[in-house]
This record gives sequence, C-alpha cells and structure tokens, in this order.
Amino acid sequence: MKIGEAVRVTGASVLVEGDMDRELGGAISGDLLSFIMAEAREGWLWITIQTHVNAAAVAVLKEVPFILAASGRMPDRTLVDRCSVEGITLATTPMSAFDAAGALREAGFPISS
Repeated sequence: MKIGEAVRVTGASVLVEGDMDRELGGAISGDLLSFIMAEAREGWLWITIQTHVNAAAVAVLKEVPFILAASGRMPDRTLVDRCSVEGITLATTPMSAFDAAGALREAGFPISS
C-alpha cells in the first residue's frame, strides 16, 4: 500500500506531504518511543498519539516515512516543521489508533503490535 492510499483509508488530513507514492512495507502502532525504536522497520507507517518533535527524531532514526497522528491529535508546530525538513509525511486522523489500524488491516495492510 502506498502512503496516499493509507491516508485515504484512514480518512487522514495531510499536514506535511512527503512521497505520497512511496510503498509502505508495514505499519506499527505505539506511543512509547523506545518501543518504536526497537520494533519499527524501515519504510513502515507509524500510528501514534505522540505529537511532539521527538516523534520526528524516532522516524528519522528508523527511516519511517509516514507518521499518522491518531484520535484527532494535532502535531506541535516543531513536529510539522521537522517532518517537512526530513521529507516525512505527517497526517492526522480522527480515528483512534485502534480504528486506524483496523481500517488498514481490512484494506490488506500488515500491522505490528
């Protein structure tokens, strides 16, 4: 699934447009940064309620091209700016992390934790 399709499936609003045609290899949902650092894989989508700039640092470290803020959370301006600099797609969805992961799973997307 491409980033643009994941955006559509989750009803997300894009705040920073990265490479919307990039193919995603999987997805992970979690809010504990150390868990994401240990478990996320390059090219995955990250579903989270974390909306501070440290999320971008983790995404860069793990080469995660797409952060999806769940539950209607609005990212801090510093996160928006950092994602823009790093080319990370950043979007927000009104869905909970659980519902966003479920929608992606129903669309045939592999989800971890």
